[in-house]
Amino acid sequence: MPDLLLEILSEEIPARMQAKARADLQAMVLKGLDEAGVAHGAAQAFSTPRRLTLHIEGLPARTPDLSEERKGPRTDAPEKALAGFLRSTGLTVDQLERRDDKKGEIFFAVIEKPGRPVAEALAEIIPGVIRGFPWPKSMRWGTGDLRWVRPLTSILCLLDGEVVPFEVDGYVAGDETRGHRMVDPVPFAVSGLDDYRQGLLARKVILDPAERESLILQRAVGLCEGQGVSLLDDPALLREVAGLVEWPVPLIGAIEDEFRALPPEVLQTSMREHQKYFSAVDKTGRVTHFVAVANVEGADGGETIVKGNAKVLRARLADAKFFWENDLRAVERAGLEDMAASLTSVTFHNKLGSQAERVDRIAALSRDLCPVTHADPALAEQAARVCKADLASEMVYEFPELQGLMGRYYAEAANLDPSVALAAEQHYSPLGPSDTVPSDPIAVSVALADKIDTLAGFWAIEEKPTGSKDPFALRRAALGVIRLVLENGLRMRLSQPVGVALMRHVYLIGRRDAVALGEPLFDALEQFGDEGGGAERRAHFESLIAHFLSPESGMAEQLDPGFGDEMRATVADLLSFIADRLKVLLRDRGVRHDLIDAVYALGGQDDLVLLVKRVDALQAFLGTEDGANLLAGYKRAANILAAEEKKEKATIVPIPDPSLAELDEERALFAALASAEAATAPAIAAEDFGAAMGSLASLRAPIDAFFDKVTVNADDPALRVNRLALLARIREVTGRVANFAKIES
Repeated sequence: MPDLLLEILSEEIPARMQAKARADLQAMVLKGLDEAGVAHGAAQAFSTPRRLTLHIEGLPARTPDLSEERKGPRTDAPEKALAGFLRSTGLTVDQLERRDDKKGEIFFAVIEKPGRPVAEALAEIIPGVIRGFPWPKSMRWGTGDLRWVRPLTSILCLLDGEVVPFEVDGYVAGDETRGHRMVDPVPFAVSGLDDYRQGLLARKVILDPAERESLILQRAVGLCEGQGVSLLDDPALLREVAGLVEWPVPLIGAIEDEFRALPPEVLQTSMREHQKYFSAVDKTGRVTHFVAVANVEGADGGETIVKGNAKVLRARLADAKFFWENDLRAVERAGLEDMAASLTSVTFHNKLGSQAERVDRIAALSRDLCPVTHADPALAEQAARVCKADLASEMVYEFPELQGLMGRYYAEAANLDPSVALAAEQHYSPLGPSDTVPSDPIAVSVALADKIDTLAGFWAIEEKPTGSKDPFALRRAALGVIRLVLENGLRMRLSQPVGVALMRHVYLIGRRDAVALGEPLFDALEQFGDEGGGAERRAHFESLIAHFLSPESGMAEQLDPGFGDEMRATVADLLSFIADRLKVLLRDRGVRHDLIDAVYALGGQDDLVLLVKRVDALQAFLGTEDGANLLAGYKRAANILAAEEKKEKATIVPIPDPSLAELDEERALFAALASAEAATAPAIAAEDFGAAMGSLASLRAPIDAFFDKVTVNADDPALRVNRLALLARIREVTGRVANFAKIES
């Protein structure tokens, strides 16, 4: 069967766009074939810096013949209805069929669509794909209207070795392509995929990006072994470099001794970001060599290319060395705190103040968290106050991706406590679902404070994620909070640090814009804060924050009626957002989302460690026969109660009278509920949720027997009300472990 070979040749395609472009080209052409009713076999897309190529096997020579049947109006319908039907089908009245239908005699149109050569279908599909290609960025050139990532050079399109005739904005499809632009740019004709591959290979072009990656890695490792060094693994750089060259030629060079004392991450980042070089390290971990990948073989074996690259690299590394030494001198002269002081002029967010204000909040919250993280409060606050200092350094200004890491180096240079230096590096972590989570108490305190402060701040100014948009990475921050809490086993009510962080933001926002948020409230806050000085002032302010969110204190309402409710609602909304992230995390680990809802719906479930412990126990219980049957019994009771409560427009009180029980099955259920309640309460108090679930298992048989033998809607009104109350009692007792109504059957 025929196969398709399509190549779109252009100027250089950015390496970062090539993988998606391959996938888009394949998907769009296959979609066009499917819509045209054209069957096809396997498809594979390729790319080089200058070309997108698609090969599809097993295409038919013609599209299939199609027969479409359409139902029309009745034969006695008005002329206008019949005329409209005829126009839509392109037929005449004598070509219609008359068929009996339950509504009378009906016109039917049978439209035959004969097949056509697949080449004709492709000649319509491919130009549409090219014109509508979804490049992230595209351009126009010359006088045409066509947009492409870079100017097109030519289009090759063959079906079974024959050119598919079409034209796009003056570019006529043909059977010619070109090889390496610097080695053999003369056009040459091809007849199929094998001919195309071999022709490109002979002209120094490797078509498959996976082959280029493999070749680069294999030769780079060999070069490093020859110099007694090891290549650092960098898959992202390998993919990028493979997208920059058509004929990869790895070459190795040495880094000059004067630069080898730089932190290895600085050398690696500078070479990767600016020069796209791989790093090689000696046995001590020092970066001593670089591997560059040329796009052509040098006449002298690459010696001139290596020298040229080394010269360019020297200038880059001289800059890095200058930044490093300047930063070290600043730290040694005035300390890391002085570097951090310059953050007053660095804006974090125009509504949330400077980085220095942010550091103040993180430092305070880090101290607040120490009883939970078991960190030294003084060290936690010190770590928080220097954790962002490297943002003011020359090195991080040049290489933003080194923030945190450089903070650790500078903290070590300042002879700060090792845990403070570690926190400076790790407080950004975890950055994703697979990133390492800090475990040192100081690092945990600062990392948690940093993320909670970020979330509270953007909730305070109502800049929440919407749909797929999350410009401030708040979902990542929430996931970071969850992982820090769970993986370090931190036992705390998350609402407390969240509420405190939110109040600090509201207070600072209010100082800058009191009118917008209510002058009376912030006048009172200022007055409260001005009582005394120094430690007393802080104590007063912290006392206000600690009690502000408590409905019992009524403090918020005294300052500004209704504000307390608004604040508590904001805290609840933020906790709900974190709970949604928790669902995603646990779902990825095989935990059902409805079980999280069932536990979270109990209220007050902001101790994440305890919540997950409950959810795990619930999932294990429902995986047993007793658990599944109890859930079925609960659902039956809940459905009856829901119907009655809807009818009566009132909640049924779960206080049945045992003396009204007539049948043994009723009395057995009363006894089982009393026993389960007595066993469940202490088990929950001891956080032994497995035992609590086990006590509920004892309800399975009595509930089954009750529904088998007892009629709930008895003729006697008193008996009926009592039995409904007994069902409500089932709901109440099971509801102390989880809200079974949230569990999907």
